[in-house]
Amino acid sequence: MTKIFKIIATLEGISLLILFFIAMPLKYVWGMPQYIYPAGMVHGVLFIGYVFLALLIKEQQQWNFKVMLIVLLASVVPFGTFYIEKKYVK
Repeated sequence: MTKIFKIIATLEGISLLILFFIAMPLKYVWGMPQYIYPAGMVHGVLFIGYVFLALLIKEQQQWNFKVMLIVLLASVVPFGTFYIEKKYVK
C-alpha cells in the first residue's frame, strides 16, 4: 500500500505542477482554456486518491494528528507531496 501511495503522491504532485505552471498560464496568458479541464480532471482524481490512501496508511505509518494534517495540507502546495513522500513515508 505504501508503494502505491508513493506513486500517487508523485503523480498528484506532477499534476498540480502541470495545472499551475502549464494549463493555467495557457488559459490566462495565451487564451487557451481547453487544457484546464483535462489537467484539472486528472489532478482531481489523483488528489482524491492521495487523500484516500493517506487515510488508509495513517496507522501503518504511525502518523499522529499533526503529521496527518501536514500530509493532507501538502497536497495543495506545489512540491508538497514530493516532500511528504521523502520525509514521512517509510
